[in-house]
Amino acid sequence: MLIIFMEGLKFIAGLDDAGRGPVIGPMVVAGIKLREDRVEALREIGVRDSKELSARSRERLAEDLRRRVDGYYIVKMLPEVIDRYVDMSIRPGGLNFLEAKAMAKVISKLRPDIAYVDASDVDCGRFCDWIRINLGQLKVELIGEHHADKKYPIVSGASILAKVVRDREVLKLKRIYGDFGSGYVTDPRTIGFLKNYYLEHGSFPPIVRRSWKTLKRIMNGSERS
Repeated sequence: MLIIFMEGLKFIAGLDDAGRGPVIGPMVVAGIKLREDRVEALREIGVRDSKELSARSRERLAEDLRRRVDGYYIVKMLPEVIDRYVDMSIRPGGLNFLEAKAMAKVISKLRPDIAYVDASDVDCGRFCDWIRINLGQLKVELIGEHHADKKYPIVSGASILAKVVRDREVLKLKRIYGDFGSGYVTDPRTIGFLKNYYLEHGSFPPIVRRSWKTLKRIMNGSERS
């Protein structure tokens, strides 16, 4: 009989976001947790940065991850919450601080020994400090890096889960409001949707981030017309 003792093995978490930049829809932060001896197996099932995968591959991998991991947790931030932090006059504030707060919530739920996070702030150390502030008494080793979703499979897995959840939320909104494109300001369909909606209703729908400067430009352009 073979007996394998797992004493001393740590639990590793990876965290990433989806939907930081769009003017429409929520931002999503996802985290997954695995025992450290199982993390490398993620590469074997094809886990890598979500941006390098097709939508179908992401959906398949997301379902596979939910079955394989020892835990996962997702936080969705609606546009009104994002606007409140972006417009916050007291610092720290802003989108980066909101994301750090969401990541702290995920870590608190998963309670890993080590957490790898894809740092959104230009200063990775500052970003991790913001997470620690919101963790309270929970002690977790934090490793924050730029492009962590490309370096660490545990973060790649989180990026897949976050992207799939964000895409599903966007699909729900399109069933209500019609096809507004990707939701990014670089998408002509998105800009066209916002302009037409504003001209018709005199305001923007509740699914948009009112703190984005794009909306002010659309309003000013419509008034000049």
